[in-house]
Amino acid sequence: MTGCASPILSQRALNRALLARQLLLERSDMPSHQAVRHLVGLQAQAPNPPYVALWTRLQNFRHEELSQHIMDRSIVRIALMRSTIHLVTAEDCLTLRPVLQSVQDRALKGTFGKKLAELDLDALAVAGRALLEAQPLTFSELGKCLQAQWPQRDATALAQAVRCSLPLVQVPPRGIWGASGQAAHTTAEAWLGRPLAQGQDPEAMLLRYLAAFGPASVKDMQVWSGLTRLREVIERLRPNLLSFRDEQGNELFDLPDAPRPDPATPAPPRFLSEFDNMLLSYEDRTRIMRDEDKHLVFTDNGIIRATLIVDGFVRGIWSITQKRKSAILTINLFEPLSQVDHAEVAEEAERLFDFIAPDADSRDILFINQK
Repeated sequence: MTGCASPILSQRALNRALLARQLLLERSDMPSHQAVRHLVGLQAQAPNPPYVALWTRLQNFRHEELSQHIMDRSIVRIALMRSTIHLVTAEDCLTLRPVLQSVQDRALKGTFGKKLAELDLDALAVAGRALLEAQPLTFSELGKCLQAQWPQRDATALAQAVRCSLPLVQVPPRGIWGASGQAAHTTAEAWLGRPLAQGQDPEAMLLRYLAAFGPASVKDMQVWSGLTRLREVIERLRPNLLSFRDEQGNELFDLPDAPRPDPATPAPPRFLSEFDNMLLSYEDRTRIMRDEDKHLVFTDNGIIRATLIVDGFVRGIWSITQKRKSAILTINLFEPLSQVDHAEVAEEAERLFDFIAPDADSRDILFINQK
């Protein structure tokens, strides 16, 4: 199906397809390790959001499940898509990182290119690997160590050059629920005891993106991954894909056997974590959030706030504050809720309290109409 013959998918149809693939129409019983793989990782600049992301998608998810996976090295934290930190399975760490090398290279050149001019980056990577495989280091520590060899260079630029050249994972206690500690790094090869996969062809990765986020346009795929020039890759895959159009006429691609539920399918309220991938994985985000609400979710300093979805769409932002044995959930609504929605959100909020603040004797929900 191509060209004008491509069926049109409404915004609501795209929304329900996304929710089904993101395990948000109903909580899944799949194991947390399998869920992380299915979702092609979870964005994880901060340690705790991936826990909330899994809780809102899985039945009976417990903090210690993910913490144990991080401790036993079956799940790791590493810069991947968009050169941002993601929580992924060990296998995806080894296979996706080579595919996304050009994203890291472009990020480094754009931010630190002038400070690294005429520097032998290969020699720097060798030196960085030796230091990081001897013992995990923070980027501050790494930069200071590298300055001993390159004293005229900026320490931060040196450390970031190594970050982009090598597959660096953050080691525990970073990422463990309830633990604290600076982000210390070593190489994926040293941490996992295995080499990176060979090859940089993104075909397999894009098919997995469609399984978790489709139907999607080529621009959507580029926004999600940080890669460019993906049109030619999709053209190679076209014979095995379905083609649709959105209501604006943009071509969307999808897997033939992927779920595309009836647009009228009910969608329960869900609390999404900060930096949730659903809000970051499209050039056109209107399948999940109105354009006029984007500035309320995405801050100027790069924070993506935790959001509340009602009937499948972002309807507010939320935060929990805890003091001693009390917890307050503040929900800033972008528009008022119906009585039915209000009651369902309050019920889901109690489950959120059970997960984030189980020991709180006092629980309060504060609804604020932001507009």
